[in-house]
Amino acid sequence: MSRRAVVVGAGAAGMLAAAVLAGAGVEEVVVVDRDELPDGPRGRRGLPQGRHAHLLMAGGLAAMEEIVPGVSLRKRLLAAGAHEVSLGSGMLARTPEGWLRRWRREGPAMLTCTRALVDWTVRAAVLEHPAVRVREGTAVALTGSAGRVRGVRVSGPGGEADLDAGLVVDASGRGTRILAWLDGLGLPGVRTRTVDAGLVNASRLYRTPAGAERFPLTIVHADPYAARPGRSAMVMPVEGDRWLVSCGGTRGGEPPSDPDGFLRYTLGLPDPIVGRLISGAEPLTDVHLSRSTSNVRHYLEKAPHWPEGLVVLGDALGTFNPAYGQGMSVAAFGARVLGRELERAGRPDAPGLARRVLRGAARPVDAAWAVAVGQDVLYPATRGGGRPGIADRAVTAYTRRLTRAATGSFAAASALWDVTSMRTPPARMFHPSALLAALAGPPLPLLTGPPLTPGEREVLAGLDRTGG
Repeated sequence: MSRRAVVVGAGAAGMLAAAVLAGAGVEEVVVVDRDELPDGPRGRRGLPQGRHAHLLMAGGLAAMEEIVPGVSLRKRLLAAGAHEVSLGSGMLARTPEGWLRRWRREGPAMLTCTRALVDWTVRAAVLEHPAVRVREGTAVALTGSAGRVRGVRVSGPGGEADLDAGLVVDASGRGTRILAWLDGLGLPGVRTRTVDAGLVNASRLYRTPAGAERFPLTIVHADPYAARPGRSAMVMPVEGDRWLVSCGGTRGGEPPSDPDGFLRYTLGLPDPIVGRLISGAEPLTDVHLSRSTSNVRHYLEKAPHWPEGLVVLGDALGTFNPAYGQGMSVAAFGARVLGRELERAGRPDAPGLARRVLRGAARPVDAAWAVAVGQDVLYPATRGGGRPGIADRAVTAYTRRLTRAATGSFAAASALWDVTSMRTPPARMFHPSALLAALAGPPLPLLTGPPLTPGEREVLAGLDRTGG
């Protein structure tokens, strides 16, 4: 059996899988990617969402640190200019139920930076392992049979070649060809579900204004309960003394790509704070749009037959509306499952390993899917969602009640932070403390505006060119 493993895709999921394999003693790990990878934190063609806001949640970062030990990705990201933001005190967040308070007690933290910086930092750390190398090329087929995958056929500058492998990991993202590859092995019929709210993302980079370096991350969430298209916007600090401003609108409420329309869109939200902030900030780029935002789930773990030697992770297993900030963390959770199963099995070609990894990786995918689809199906023009059932409506009503309580209850807010940060599964919202908080409602009155400090009010007033 080959002591080589092949990973298809050099994004976060692929590089984390490569780190796991190298750490498990695989002699050679070849990461195949069709893009020429940049030698620094710059975007690349094969990542359609790369220009938009990405949040690295505490749960996902913890999994990454476990996968790449002795490196401290957190420290590397912070040293490169990423920002650490407390969910409890470091952000201004307007939910459909009102503004969340900022508490003196810290909540879990997330890192904010460009997706390019995350990918480059992870890739650079993983490539320090001598067993890992990247090969430019396009994976066009799996080799082997319905019983065992033996490798990958790669098309590159020198033509096509077969890479033999004891284990193949498909981490090729939204563009995965896994269904076609399985058909080629004689394994058709995998069930797939797509739920598409028609979200369009529009993003633009701005120079952080002087004096606003410590202004909190600011987000106006979309409202899935209003029976109209969802519309949102976020101002997020990123490396290089910049703000990344991302807007998102579901079908019928899409943001425009022209600068004036972009500003009008932010000012037309239920609270115009994002527009007021950027009206006096210096733009550094054009407005970039992206439409690759649907939720797509390949139920590979339910296939009646699965070949040995093939694992699927990350977006190739399930993709989510990027508005919920789950993708990188779910990819890390899947790679961690791979690592734990390799540790138990002792070798990458162990019988049943691929199926066990697939089933384990599906659990965090399902949790993220429930959160994303549970919201997206509520938008009126969503396609593929179906009508929410009684249980769905009950969960939605409870989530609204808990969110309303979180506007004035630390216990309720803590439950939401734990789930949002992906430190705990969604069941955390039904912990007795959260249930009591939801039943009691907010003990403090609803805020009439964002919870700004006096200094932050001065910054906002100084930037505002709208007369607001």
